[in-house]
Amino acid sequence: MTFLPKPKLHHPELPKNALGFTKRDYEGAVSTLCAGCGHDSISGAIVRACFNLDLPPHRIAKLSGIGCSSKTPTYFLGASHGFNSVHGRMPSVLTGANLANRDLIYLGVSGDGDSASIGIGQFAHIMRRGVNMTYIVENNGVYGLTKGQFSATSDRGAKSRRGVENKDEAIDLVGMALQLGATFVARSFSGDKDQLIPLIEAALKHQGAAFIDCISPCVAFNNHEGSHTSFDYVREHNLAVNYLDVITGREQITVEYAPGTVEMVKQHDGSTLRLRKLANDYDVHDRIAAMTYLQQRHAAGEIVTGLLYVDPDPEDLHHHMNTIETPFNELDETALCPGSTVLQKVNATLR
Repeated sequence: MTFLPKPKLHHPELPKNALGFTKRDYEGAVSTLCAGCGHDSISGAIVRACFNLDLPPHRIAKLSGIGCSSKTPTYFLGASHGFNSVHGRMPSVLTGANLANRDLIYLGVSGDGDSASIGIGQFAHIMRRGVNMTYIVENNGVYGLTKGQFSATSDRGAKSRRGVENKDEAIDLVGMALQLGATFVARSFSGDKDQLIPLIEAALKHQGAAFIDCISPCVAFNNHEGSHTSFDYVREHNLAVNYLDVITGREQITVEYAPGTVEMVKQHDGSTLRLRKLANDYDVHDRIAAMTYLQQRHAAGEIVTGLLYVDPDPEDLHHHMNTIETPFNELDETALCPGSTVLQKVNATLR
């Protein structure tokens, strides 16, 4: 398959960010997905988030697996590092890259088949290990590449395009991420960029395992009446728990606010996420309450979106393992191969 590059010429007065880049500089090849696919909206949100945050494209590493969703890194951040792994194995490749070079910003893009079926074990381990990355699942509840079978995230009772009813319980990746220790957990909808873009910005700034489950309707196989991930169904059953905006940490920010109105969540790197709560009793810092709330709203037939949980003081895999800060490709042979004496000491600790 040939991927067509986008034209290099663009209007000379396009807005530029602090690095002098326009939004076009964060784009990739022309998408070959179906017209109207929710995945393209997510790609657009990623482009906008990286542009807004003034991220240098060459400092970003984007990784994916197999599926419609895993094709999308071709369509954004064309000047970034990229690696398309085998089916379900993106998390292990990302973990290895992150251990070798912590200086890059890691973005993993996957799908409900790639993460909730063949890759569910990999998904579980990257969450529990706290790898510093943004992990986005483009969740359409269907296997689009193989013509419309139910995926592992399809709700029980949902109907296929041919009227077949799903008899299996769904795997809730948000619930799993919360249980496994992710320090930033959110859900959004590809058709709601006002919510999705700030969530991606906050996730990219978060120093820990950040997970976003993004409902993304498949216009070819899962956008019909009876589907639980169609545009109409999600719009009718969407329960947003908060209004979001992101303020980068360039200046110290102080605020006084009444309980339940606006809460400032200071990120580990100094940036600040501003939350305007719709429910006075919802606490984004309570992991157990978030899991309970998800179950309660699911039983009521509602899809909860927004920032569900954030740890204001997260720790990542490098902190747990006390690794060296220098990327491996900048170390000399002495540091990479310290010799037999050091190896004997390591082996002695394992006896």
